[in-house]
Parts: sequence; structure tokens; C-alpha cells
Amino acid sequence: MKAKSIHGTSVADIQKSLEQVIDETFKPTLAIIFISIKQDRKAICQLLDSKNIDVFGATSCGEFTNGHQTEGEIAMLLLDLSKEHYKIFYENIRDSNVEKTVSKLAEDALGHFSNPSFILYSTGMTVEGEYFDGEPFIKNINEAFGPDRIYFGGMAGDDWTFSGSFIFTNSEETDLGMAALVLNADRVSLSGMAITGWKPMGISRKVTKSKGNLLYTVDDKPAVEMYYKYLGETERLGDENFDMFKDLSIYYPFIVKRASGENALRSPLRVDQTEQALVMDTEIKEGTELWFTMPPDLDIAEEIIDRASKLKDEKVTDADALLIFSCAGRPPVLGPLVSVENEGLADLWNVPMAGFFTYGEYGRAPGGKQEYHSGACCWVALKEKE
Repeated sequence: MKAKSIHGTSVADIQKSLEQVIDETFKPTLAIIFISIKQDRKAICQLLDSKNIDVFGATSCGEFTNGHQTEGEIAMLLLDLSKEHYKIFYENIRDSNVEKTVSKLAEDALGHFSNPSFILYSTGMTVEGEYFDGEPFIKNINEAFGPDRIYFGGMAGDDWTFSGSFIFTNSEETDLGMAALVLNADRVSLSGMAITGWKPMGISRKVTKSKGNLLYTVDDKPAVEMYYKYLGETERLGDENFDMFKDLSIYYPFIVKRASGENALRSPLRVDQTEQALVMDTEIKEGTELWFTMPPDLDIAEEIIDRASKLKDEKVTDADALLIFSCAGRPPVLGPLVSVENEGLADLWNVPMAGFFTYGEYGRAPGGKQEYHSGACCWVALKEKE
């Protein structure tokens, strides 16, 4: 597999870059695209379609390639890979539901390849402002494919506008759906990991009242008051100009212990004033153990690169290309360290890289489980087997 990454500020930029990289030695069959909602994605698809290049795309909250991080632009990983080794599956969930959609994906993917792995996209926010819940989505994926199936990916973004995110192929797009780049795992290997870096603060606590995405009480105390008080923001309670998600919980999510024993980040999105409850990004069941958090230490980039290096050594392999799915909350929290970790991963594998800032990440946790993540840096190296 040959790969090249390109980026641009317009359709004209991408067209020029394509003309520069496509030649007799490199004829890409597939474009993995991360694009701002400000850009003309339909024109990009038409351009690639005219060159017989398959499109697997998602809108972003920022995008990056080797040595270049942007906001509001276009990033693309071009792959020269035999079409016999991959297949793109796309589903508009508005026409169905998550369980049926995942079941259909599993049936189609397993019917196409006996041993599939895949890169997975879902939308993140609908145009009506409905957040896509990644927890039941991944539960259905794991049940349909089995717990050992390898996949990585992320939720589409919308430049933090919460106006609607999209996934798309050459001719289709949706603000509520999923797409999978299914690979023949006997011919293309995936190796990767998802790491958050947030640290627990104080003692563990227990969810004592919840319903769906609403969190009412923690240790039998009102969750809203407790959250604001614990983080020293009680004066902001009821402040209509205070965006709890962007101004607070993006820095201080909860660490939640899953039933599997793995830890995950879960973020309050807002306060439901009528219910006087925290609206969480996914369901947190009563009895769940959780911790308040501190933002990652300055050594988070070193931790990510060190773990990636160990995994690379364990696999005793190199790579042809690298994809990174990094939470949209990492840049405001980590600042320049986000570029350090992204560039460090690209330098470690020394291959063309592309990625984007997401509304949620899908991938293998350090403990080995395939999970839905929030706040993570999720990376995957692709290698075509001889």
C-alpha cells in the first residue's frame, strides 16, 4: 500500500495537490477525508469521483496532516490500495435505527470478507442538535462482530458550532448515520490504541440517581450543585452566558468505571433546569463508580508516544499510513501538546498521517477492549501484508 497525505484551504488547493502527487507510481484508489463544514465537500467528492477515487469522509472540528494542523480546512490521506482489499459501507440511520443498522453492517461486512477489520465513522451532532450516543452504538458493534474484532474511528464534528456534523461517500451524506471502511484483515493489518490522560481527583463516588442521560445525584447529593461546588464554580450556577461544556466540563469530565473494569471519560453537556440534573454525553447507570478529574499532566504526550512505541516493538512491524482520531476537547485543554502528540506519533511510524478532532472516539483501550471514548487520542497504523 502506498500512501500520501495532502491538505488545503479550498477545492482548488486540493485539485492542485492531487495533480502534484498522482503520477505513474502513485494512483490512489481511496481518499480518507477530514473536512470543515465551511468547505464545499460536495465539490471535493465530485473532484475525487472524476478521478475514480473512492471517498470515505467526515466533517471535523479541526484537521491535521504531517507537520500541518488547521481549523476550517481540508485534510486527506490518499491510499493506493487494491479495491479487492476494502469495501465502504454507508448507512443513514434516519431510515432505520442503530441496532438494525449495525446488524446490517455486520451481515454485509462478514459476507464480503471472512476476517474483516474496519475504520468506523459515525455522525456526532444532528442538525437538530441531537448528540449521537456512542456507548450503545459500540455495544451493538461488539455484539454483532464479537469482542475481538479490531476497529478504530471517530464521530464527525462541526467546528464546535453544534449545527450538524456529516459523514459522506462519493454520492451520499447524512447528519445521522455511520460509515465503515471495511478491510480484509488477512491483507491489511490495523494496530492502535486510545488513551485519554486525564487523572482522578479525590475519592471515588457513586451515582445514586440517574435516568438515561440525566444524572440527578452522586452520593445522594444533587449532582449539579456538587459538580459546580467541587470545581469552585458555584457563582456560575444559573448564568445563561456560561457554556458549561466549553467553559468547564471539557476540562473536567468525570472518570467513570465501566462494567468491564475499564475507565472512561464522560462529560456533562449542560444542566437540565427543569429536572435539575446534569445532561451527560451518554447514559450513566445508578451504582456506577466515578471520580472528578484533573486535566492531563504535561507528560501526556510522552505517555502516548511511549505506549505507541512499546506496541510498535511488540508487533515488530512498520506501517504504510497512520490515522489519528483526537477529541475536540484536547486542543483547548492541552494547547501545543496536541501537536506534539500527533507529530510524535507520525514521527514514530515515519509514514504519511492524517487525522481530525472528533466529538468521540472508537478504538482499543490500553486494557485491550474495544470501546467508545471521550477525550482520547486514538491512533491506528495501517499496513498492507506481503
